[in-house]
Amino acid sequence: MIVRGSERVLVQGITGRQGSFWTERMQAYGTSIMGGVNPKKAGSTHCGVPVYGSAHAAMDAEGFDVSVLFIPPLGVRDAALDAIEAGVKKLVVLTEHVPVQDVMYFLAAARERSIEVIGPNTAGLVTPGECFVGFMPAFNERIFRRGRIGVISRSGSLGTLVCLNLVRAGFGESAFIGIGGDPILGTTTRDALVTLDRDAQTDAVVIVGEIGGALEEEAAEYAHTMRKPVVAFIAGRASPPGKRMGHAGAIVMGARGSYDSKRTALERAGVTVLDTPSYVARAVSDALGR
Repeated sequence: MIVRGSERVLVQGITGRQGSFWTERMQAYGTSIMGGVNPKKAGSTHCGVPVYGSAHAAMDAEGFDVSVLFIPPLGVRDAALDAIEAGVKKLVVLTEHVPVQDVMYFLAAARERSIEVIGPNTAGLVTPGECFVGFMPAFNERIFRRGRIGVISRSGSLGTLVCLNLVRAGFGESAFIGIGGDPILGTTTRDALVTLDRDAQTDAVVIVGEIGGALEEEAAEYAHTMRKPVVAFIAGRASPPGKRMGHAGAIVMGARGSYDSKRTALERAGVTVLDTPSYVARAVSDALGR
């Protein structure tokens, strides 16, 4: 999923502290925020935009393309379904600790309607020079600058580090896609890789992965078919088996999902796998023949 500056964004949970803070920063960067949702404050104005009682009401009043959720875990299912049933095209679920059964339910509802979902437990999306949705520091020009390198990351902090290293080396990003760190996600690493492979503004892709799950192994199957170069860094190389490391999805059970399994699959697909994120710029430069 890539969000464009022309798309209208609804903020569910706009009046909360985090919703307010990041709405103002999204607006300042150029994101087209059309309104927000808080059933208790419907009819008011917040951050210079109208507040609606539901996503349905917002869609009826002005329409929107994207909804971003600054909603507590137990309220995510209802908020997501509200946006889905209202006809949203893209849904960004920032919240972590959402009950797994709730995630499965709203993801199934979204798939029935061909709605793209990022998250849960994502830091969001950035299209440098256009807009951002979530809580990535898109406004920091040392980290995000318009360019032609797509970045996919399960971790917001590691993704930020990789983007910083790219910009320091003179590169810029076409898009940052934070898929999230939970075991069940709306957009997988492979999904994001397909999106960037088809994006005419992207020349190369960097994958920031981590141990646990099979996202990187599945992405490797697609990477093998690509002409665009792919570079990857996998966090958790020294983690012991069975140890949960940060994200809910970062737990290794058996051989699949381990660092060695991911690295082997990616390298067999022709992906350059880095030992540390500091090598990313050199690897991208070599892959592009610069």
